Amino acid sequence: MTRPFPALMSAVIAALFGMFAATASAQELLVEAESFENHGGWKLDTQSVEIMGSPYLLAHGLGRPVADATTKIELPEPGTYHVFVRTKDWVARWNAPGTPGRFQLLIDGKPLEETFGTKGLEWSWHDGGTVELDRKTVNLTLHDLTGFDGRCDAILFTKEGSPPPNDSAVLPQWRRDLLGLDEAPTLKDGYDLVVIGGGYSGMGAAISAARAGCRVALIQNRPVLGGNGSSEVRVWAMGNIRRGKYPRIGEIIDEFADNATKSPGRKDEFGDDKKLAIVLAENNIDLFLNHHAYKVDTEDNRVTAIYAFDTRTSEHKKFVGRLFSDCTGHGTIGYLAKADWEMEDKGRMGMSNMWAWAEADEPVDFPETPWALDLTMEDFPYPRDHHGQWFWESGFDKDPIQGAEAIRDWNLRAVFGAFNAMKNRDGAEDHRNAYLTWVAFIGGPRESRRLMGDVILTQEDIVAKRDFPDGCVPSTWSIDLHYPKKQYADKFPENPFISVAVHDRRVDRSYGYPVPYRCFYSRNIDNLFMAGRCISVTHEALGTVRVMKTCGMMGEVVGKAASICVSRDCEPRDVYERYWSELDELLKLPGKAYRASTSEQFTIPDDALESAGPYGPPSGVDPAKLAGIVVDDRQANKTGKWTEGQGLKGYIAYGYLYAGGNSNSTVTFELESPATGSYELRVAYQNHENRGSKVPVTVQVGSEKQTHRINMQQEPPVENGWISLGTYDLRKSDRVSVTVSTEDAGGNAHADAVQLLPVK
Repeated sequence: MTRPFPALMSAVIAALFGMFAATASAQELLVEAESFENHGGWKLDTQSVEIMGSPYLLAHGLGRPVADATTKIELPEPGTYHVFVRTKDWVARWNAPGTPGRFQLLIDGKPLEETFGTKGLEWSWHDGGTVELDRKTVNLTLHDLTGFDGRCDAILFTKEGSPPPNDSAVLPQWRRDLLGLDEAPTLKDGYDLVVIGGGYSGMGAAISAARAGCRVALIQNRPVLGGNGSSEVRVWAMGNIRRGKYPRIGEIIDEFADNATKSPGRKDEFGDDKKLAIVLAENNIDLFLNHHAYKVDTEDNRVTAIYAFDTRTSEHKKFVGRLFSDCTGHGTIGYLAKADWEMEDKGRMGMSNMWAWAEADEPVDFPETPWALDLTMEDFPYPRDHHGQWFWESGFDKDPIQGAEAIRDWNLRAVFGAFNAMKNRDGAEDHRNAYLTWVAFIGGPRESRRLMGDVILTQEDIVAKRDFPDGCVPSTWSIDLHYPKKQYADKFPENPFISVAVHDRRVDRSYGYPVPYRCFYSRNIDNLFMAGRCISVTHEALGTVRVMKTCGMMGEVVGKAASICVSRDCEPRDVYERYWSELDELLKLPGKAYRASTSEQFTIPDDALESAGPYGPPSGVDPAKLAGIVVDDRQANKTGKWTEGQGLKGYIAYGYLYAGGNSNSTVTFELESPATGSYELRVAYQNHENRGSKVPVTVQVGSEKQTHRINMQQEPPVENGWISLGTYDLRKSDRVSVTVSTEDAGGNAHADAVQLLPVK
């Protein structure tokens, strides 16, 4: 059959273009900076791929030049090459004086005459001039000059003398041609669930689904797991777990959660290696670190595949699965799939870049930073305990995706400006020995897109404790929304960098508000789950569900629901509408319950945790591990106005109660003797200067009463915060009551627990 003329001409043109492309590639070589064999002290930055189309290397040295990045390349042939470096002057967008990101490119140890990182408001190809090379194999070195966040995306060697397109799309055709990448991506097929995002929510979803018998792909665009809760960002994981309607939920998170005592904490406290080992131990998980998802295929309101590229080699892969879970935090996969989404126009929270410093034995210099924010010690809150904490936050109402690099860079200018004030300005006398130990170069975003589900949870739902039948994940954080702090915003009204947290504390922090399952899947993309910051809530409700342990529990629920979708050949919505009783049963299983496939029965391993109960595992001293009978304040009868507290450590069980003196309030503990004998009676409290000096504690046995006056400003004399109320001879089943009162207490009355202890 004769081929139509237009099709024939298209084939000829395509063939000619292929010949041209082959000829052109023989004259050019593109070197991606991330593909350098040795990154030295340069960091791989992937947070801004959506902005400039590629990962890049960042010289994040805190004011000290980082070690060289090196690699060996093979040119098409010897000869004269024009060299272009894709980079930018990262402070030029603000017309800031100076060029902090300066670096050199060395070829076989000799630097080009041009210094890079000194031009370009945006990412662009910086002309490095020509170089004469008499051999094909040469060594490249990126040599940092400042330690102040110079950046390099790629290097082009060309005989044509002109740079390639400055296209910011991810893996555009010209990059693929120059890198010699196959047109067809590497196929990764056969997955029950593809999880995109390796933070707490993504890890929870992947591990939960794998243990429920699903084959899982876990895709993370960083070299470590944990997201904001990794050593790169160092936000300690908040939110209470293992409580509420399903106290088994959270047991998986408990396996890998950090043990940081501060935010930011030390690198080792975030357990990157532990997180990795736990994921790698799951036979049903294929882990893809350093893979950035950038494209999706959809058909009939379903995601059929997602595409990701290796941020080190640029190899692109196609992941085909039955179900997908967006755990990116930004709702990236849902956005690409055209899922319904929302993002607050005004009042949106920003991004944190925390920092820390220490003191040496000798004075330490710090370079002047004329390009940083112009700050004195009065322009920012003093970093207590050597930490710049969560409130070093900017980017309010800025685009959290397209503006991510600019937000992070503004944060860096704020941090370095503050430290410059400490070292070289009005704080110099007190900080001669101070030096920076860590500054986050990966920002910790709080809010961006939210994907809409069948339920959109509101602040009113949470405060009123609206009881959804599919409520399952306990949210215990207050409704915590961040805004610019006016005290520090006046100097930089267009982009404040210090935040204040505004709390609605009407959230049940003990039992938790059960977030509905219907917030965890898309209402218009049939096979798309979501977990984490991008679930179906309003801006206000996001304030309580956004903390990491809560996000991780969402992932656990998604993983178990995915196993039902596989076994029942159904969609996420069907789990609620038709198979909720099955998910109800799965949510009651221990976190370590395991089956190799969805068609098998679960095995409960010997090291499975005991169920914690509706209020979770005790955050203080476990009453079950104490001798005798212990009655906690949660089991006591209260009158008047008492406040729950956890700030004074060493308490029994979950916290304690306190009330103002003369507030006419009481707490009464009831006990019953288990057998006839002598018993010591004790009451527990935590001492503080604002506690009462003569708090009345009344003991009643039968009709006999005795009142003790306790000075709760003094440390309790017995381990675990106890003080003795005397010894009593009791018969079996005698009832004993202990009442703590505020009457004439001389300060706040404190009520924690009582103990009835047999006397041997």
